[in-house]
Amino acid sequence: MSFINNLIVQFVQLLPKSVVGFFSKKYIAGETLPVAIDLVKKLNSKGIYATLDVLGESVSTKDEAIESKKEALEVLDEIEKNKLMANLSIKPTQLGLAIDENFAYEQIIEIVKKAAEYKNFVRIDMEDSPYTDKTINLYKRIYEQYKNVGIVIQAYLKRSLDDVIILNKIGTNYRLCKGIYVEPASIAYKNKQDVRENYLKILDTMFKDGNYVGIATHDKPLIDAAYKRIKEQNIPKDKFEFQMLLGVREDLRDKINNDGYKIRIYVPFGKDWYAYSVRRLKENPSMAGHITKSILTFGKR
Repeated sequence: MSFINNLIVQFVQLLPKSVVGFFSKKYIAGETLPVAIDLVKKLNSKGIYATLDVLGESVSTKDEAIESKKEALEVLDEIEKNKLMANLSIKPTQLGLAIDENFAYEQIIEIVKKAAEYKNFVRIDMEDSPYTDKTINLYKRIYEQYKNVGIVIQAYLKRSLDDVIILNKIGTNYRLCKGIYVEPASIAYKNKQDVRENYLKILDTMFKDGNYVGIATHDKPLIDAAYKRIKEQNIPKDKFEFQMLLGVREDLRDKINNDGYKIRIYVPFGKDWYAYSVRRLKENPSMAGHITKSILTFGKR
């Protein structure tokens, strides 16, 4: 079945962008900030939190990075203006990490400072392995000045448990996810069960040391395992939340919310929606199958 789904991913990538966009819109708020803000308001009305992300990754010029910073600052302004239950997620390479580490630091510290003024929070996303050390170092440097900042740990990387043991010592706030980038077997677990087991080892370490963790997964066995740990260890509700992507497993999202746990939805928006869509399709080929099915049945409605 996975072979078929991977073929479907290749097929979907050959379709016109407009077609992919139509059937991917469930997973993306839209191209503009006002549309994203309206969507967050709807989530908030259900008691669901959000993290907003302006889509885009590695930029090639400092001017592009500066423009990305301006967009991030605008997101923080709108969150404050609309009194939303939301924070901001940023990608370091979108803010110049691939160009110059000091330059990226200057961009991101300005964003985190603005968030601190609003009593808000910034999540520094983790990208592919060439940037793991640089991102962790960047986070540590910013954390020395501002505590309203957190980082992402990817459970499929074999190094992640060791990173967490070190980062726990400074009180790091985490988003723990499986990981989506294609990495070599020498540094990343490839077996689904191995990734799950490492995810739970890392989660146990975060809980043991009292760190805040965003449990970011749509994998029901992992969610069930997290529930069990939370109840057995009596983990306070102010030490964790669950996190999910927009448009994915909304049944689980609503169950977690109804169970009285904090749930935060990752809400991406912006002009660079196509690259995000393709990456998510590669991560979850069954999503491509749903899109293809929708395309084939669309004319029969």
